[in-house]
Amino acid sequence: MTVKPDITWADFEKIDIRCGTIISVNDFEKARNPSYQLEIDFGDLGIRKSSAQITSLYEKEELVGKQILAVVNFPKKQIANFFSECLVLGLYGEDKKDVTLSAPSLPTKNGMQVG
Repeated sequence: MTVKPDITWADFEKIDIRCGTIISVNDFEKARNPSYQLEIDFGDLGIRKSSAQITSLYEKEELVGKQILAVVNFPKKQIANFFSECLVLGLYGEDKKDVTLSAPSLPTKNGMQVG
């Protein structure tokens, strides 16, 4: 496994990672790879949408109400007919297909920032 090049503290501070709660999940039929369309509540930042390739490890029903971590300051990205407004963070399995969501270990307020 190769470690990526060093970054500065200033580089890290540019990334806005927040906690949010998934409030709805739908199948994303037009995505190239099996995915869900998520709506995530980030508290004072509002509700944002994201596409996530997490169908192999998570059922839709178990995701609603789950807190996750996401980068909220990327530009919107169009995926088929859908605009993703944040990047949900997760860990790839060894096969680079299964993704385990990154989440706080205890309940926290939506919109809280990782720092």
